[in-house]
Amino acid sequence: MGNELVINTTSHETRIALIENGTIAELYVERSRVKGIIGNIYKGRVVRVLPGMQAAFVDIGLEKAAFLYVADVFDAMDEYDSYIEPEQGEEPVPHPLHPIEDLLQEGQELLVQISKEPIGTKGARITAHISLPGRHLVYMPTVDHVGISRRIEDEEERERLKEIVDRIKPVGGGFIVRTVSEGKSEEDLVADLHYLTKLWDEIAKKKDKAGAPTLIHSDLDVTQKVVRDILTESVERIVVDSKPEHDKIVQFISTFMPKMKYSIELYDEEEPIFDHFGLEVEISRALGRKVWLKSGGYIIIEQTEALTAIDVNTGRYVGKHNLEDTILKTNLEAVKEIAYQLRLRNLGGIIIIDFIDMEKEVNREKVYGALEEALKSDKSKTNILKISELGLVEMTRKRVRESLGRMMCEPCPYCEGRGYVKSKITVCHEIFRELRREMLDIRGTKVMLTVHPQVADLLYDEERRGLEELEKNFKKRITVRAKPGFHQEQFEVAVT
Repeated sequence: MGNELVINTTSHETRIALIENGTIAELYVERSRVKGIIGNIYKGRVVRVLPGMQAAFVDIGLEKAAFLYVADVFDAMDEYDSYIEPEQGEEPVPHPLHPIEDLLQEGQELLVQISKEPIGTKGARITAHISLPGRHLVYMPTVDHVGISRRIEDEEERERLKEIVDRIKPVGGGFIVRTVSEGKSEEDLVADLHYLTKLWDEIAKKKDKAGAPTLIHSDLDVTQKVVRDILTESVERIVVDSKPEHDKIVQFISTFMPKMKYSIELYDEEEPIFDHFGLEVEISRALGRKVWLKSGGYIIIEQTEALTAIDVNTGRYVGKHNLEDTILKTNLEAVKEIAYQLRLRNLGGIIIIDFIDMEKEVNREKVYGALEEALKSDKSKTNILKISELGLVEMTRKRVRESLGRMMCEPCPYCEGRGYVKSKITVCHEIFRELRREMLDIRGTKVMLTVHPQVADLLYDEERRGLEELEKNFKKRITVRAKPGFHQEQFEVAVT
């Protein structure tokens, strides 16, 4: 079964699902109120230089100042003697020869690009090394370097592509050859190069005329980005439920990918397109913390500010032979689900996986090898450490945008993101303590206690003795009133 792109577009939201072998593998969401800004280019103004962190904050016109690290500062007068080898088509990172206080001063204006969207409480991450992605190439006007995506493994093909780009590229600029360039002709690469260099010329002209802070160049919208970056020969069909979006995609592909063979269909049925493809259920499942495995085991996914923890459990699975065999099968099944969930939820940063402890070293190697293999289809860069004696795997996954959960959910206003609320008994005991504090200052003889209905039931039943003791000690009558609109932890004490 070929891969498909299913696109749902409304006036307020665009959702794009990549379906691989009949299952949703990746989901992209862009809302009209909060459009993605990765790739946007701004003329910014330095507001603060931090020598101790070798970084600076730059005002680019967003709500929070953007963060610029010294390795991402471009100095036209500087010469770099070496580069970090690009990973999977990423731009090379130069080694700076000067501290940031020698490169930037407060009030200085410079051209920067968003490399990571604001995530959580952090502002956007920016770089002064501009990169303009095309279909086959990524143009880097500030870096004189040619790199080839590591996903292109054939050495002869790598040499062929590098020779072409070295020959056709402008002096002083650099390029990364993207994975989709494998097997493409020189004509395809030249067309992409001309488009990107012309785009850079327009950006440079606009920069000279504009003040700071201001937006200089907006990257493509989410639909065009996904079509540009994901639409390969493996994607056989695009299904979209909006006529204007359908026409825009057709125009975009005919302009930038005229040789691409594809089928694009306009979905016009009454049933919503994501319901028709069974995607809404999968999206809801991707927002839950517990994911069941087919065998009866399950994984728990907990996302925190610092890291994501994934716990593997046997659950209802009891196996057929022995405990070690049961554990191995559960861990191997969990590996596939974890790799799938990482892509679908777009989980990034530090990830800790707590596999069920395995006694045999050979079984730990099997699980580690299976995890490496399962992550090969992931476009985001991952680094994995060997399974520890405790059964833990430490890994990192590159994150450039918010996870699905952070984008579609918000902290619970009741528990404030803790995942728990105080028990009804705990609330009752808090009420008793509060009453003891206030009884001495209350001059009346009657006290009205307003609480959540379930707390009220507990005060009238199991915790009635506590109220009677307070009434006896302080010689005041306490009346309990249930209020359905109250939070379980909320209560009020008043004199009547």
